[in-house]
Amino acid sequence: MAFKPLHDRVLVRRVESDEKTKGGLIIPDSAKEKPAEGEIVATGEGARKDSGDLIAMSVKEGDKVLFGKWSGTEITLDGEEYLIMKESDILGVLA
Repeated sequence: MAFKPLHDRVLVRRVESDEKTKGGLIIPDSAKEKPAEGEIVATGEGARKDSGDLIAMSVKEGDKVLFGKWSGTEITLDGEEYLIMKESDILGVLA
């Protein structure tokens, strides 16, 4: 299923976190936190100013981003989990 976010929203796929700590301890699923890192899968065209001019998106498909722990709305498309969030919920782009 093709999905195109509207306005200044983005579709993000979470990046899975490590299964082990730096010291080698295995983290059980019950103790894992949801990762706050993901990859942009699709973007909307951008927000509009009051004058109607388009404000271009700062992120693009393929960017690795960091976002707040409680950001976005979780959805499932074709059996895969994604987040839809506003561009303003993104804290930064990872280099």
